[in-house]
Amino acid sequence: MTSRLSFPLRTAVVLGAAACATLLGAPASDAHSVLLSSSPARDAAIATSPAEAVLVFNESVENSFTELAVLGPDGGSHWEAAPASVVDARVSVPLRPLGPAGAYTIRYRVTSADGHPVSGTVPFRLTAAGPGAASPPAATAASQGADGTVPLWPWITGGAVLLGTGFAVARRLSRG
Repeated sequence: MTSRLSFPLRTAVVLGAAACATLLGAPASDAHSVLLSSSPARDAAIATSPAEAVLVFNESVENSFTELAVLGPDGGSHWEAAPASVVDARVSVPLRPLGPAGAYTIRYRVTSADGHPVSGTVPFRLTAAGPGAASPPAATAASQGADGTVPLWPWITGGAVLLGTGFAVARRLSRG
């Protein structure tokens, strides 16, 4: 014996299956900011201390929770002269004169226009020692653990509620 589903119920089942397939097959968003260039450039060898460190991204970045630090050869000394500045897609920080020759690293963390954090490093080398002296790390404004990401569970819950509501409406219509 085969059971026959009414047209509204069959429609609801097909739409529900299509919605599930769409949600499960959706690719992850890949619209985060991307670092296009830096000054000093990645892996550059420079003889004199730059006046500032500059990062340029492919899109504007949020001004909130921006961190930009220049770490010395010891990995812990900081060379920033002031807090980072954000203007559209350009993030910069003025630098004090660099000190010992060696490997320096620009460490950054910015918030994309879509709200996701983007972080990374840009290494460069100072070939001749400068006159500067290191300072202790500056306090950051961002709270630890708050990375600005949106969890996935609200989307799944919302989809399940919407799908359940659709089935309930279709069942009710099929009875009438």
